[in-house]
Amino acid sequence: MADHGGAGQNGARAVCLGESMAVLLPDRPGPFEAVGTFSPSVGGAESNVAAALAGLGVPTAWISRVGADGFGRRLTGDLAAAGVDVSAVAVDPHRPTGVYLKETGGSGLPHDLGPGRSRLHYYRTGSAASALSPALLDDPAAAALLDAAPLLHLTGITPALSDDCLALVRALLARRRPGRLVSFDLNWRPALWRLRDPAVLPELLDAADVLLLGADEAQDAFGTGDPGELRRRFPSPATLVVKDSGHLVTALDRDGGAVTEPALRVEVVEPTGAGDAFAAGYLAGTLRGLDQRSRLRLGHLSAAGALTAHTDHGTLPDARTVAALLAADGRDWAATRVSAAGFDSPVLPAPVLPAPVHAP
Repeated sequence: MADHGGAGQNGARAVCLGESMAVLLPDRPGPFEAVGTFSPSVGGAESNVAAALAGLGVPTAWISRVGADGFGRRLTGDLAAAGVDVSAVAVDPHRPTGVYLKETGGSGLPHDLGPGRSRLHYYRTGSAASALSPALLDDPAAAALLDAAPLLHLTGITPALSDDCLALVRALLARRRPGRLVSFDLNWRPALWRLRDPAVLPELLDAADVLLLGADEAQDAFGTGDPGELRRRFPSPATLVVKDSGHLVTALDRDGGAVTEPALRVEVVEPTGAGDAFAAGYLAGTLRGLDQRSRLRLGHLSAAGALTAHTDHGTLPDARTVAALLAADGRDWAATRVSAAGFDSPVLPAPVLPAPVHAP
């Protein structure tokens, strides 16, 4: 029987479920043969969202499985330090924690990816998280969190890991209760679906309350990235949020209403984790009862922090700055600039340096 990886925090308002992995970050851009050393970190879509939600002040739990190894201990330790409840993370004595390595471009060497580009190399086959299954629902620690939290966040990565993981996602989507929202981010990973049937995805996505899709991902997975066509293809979610390659995000409701909000202009350091940060900002705004435009803006602000960081986890401005930017008119919002040095906007008295998000 698996043990649990950490002490709980009562009152989680959001639960994120899915695999997280150890991450090895290169000390310089370029292909792996040119890298000198790698630094350890942690990453994974669902735990990224959990850490960002916690950084936004939303009490959040992460449910998963890790190996009985140093990488698993680092994962649970770092996420707990970020304020995430890891009380329902199981430690698998037989399977390892998954690992991925990040490759970044910009060295100019042969085989380089190119400036501003990155690629993730996964080593996760047979990982502890791939053994997640509907048996999780009988675990007292997990059941307590799932029964109490008003938000459950899932992604399309989990059902691609194994048949048992797919069965768990189906069980969670069927296990509905009044007052709880289920959000689902497509997070299309072609490599994971290469040996599995992605035809299972549409039924899962359509069972969510809030569905988040990247237009480019949806184009690859379903043959269209058009928000209107996607809304017709997935009629059941109360809200469909589509992030397109032109840095516009559109939220569409069931009744045909749509709100579109442009992203801020950001000097991008590294793009990994920005989509997860956007999801966390949008979901935090949803839990706070913000209007649709403010939810989208909070998503953009959270994503901007991730885009200006070298790791999956970024930084945010303070609460006063966030409030000013959420209330800005369209012209001042469009004039706002974000860099690693901070936020510069007509609605702010001076460039505002971001405050660290307490994330791994």
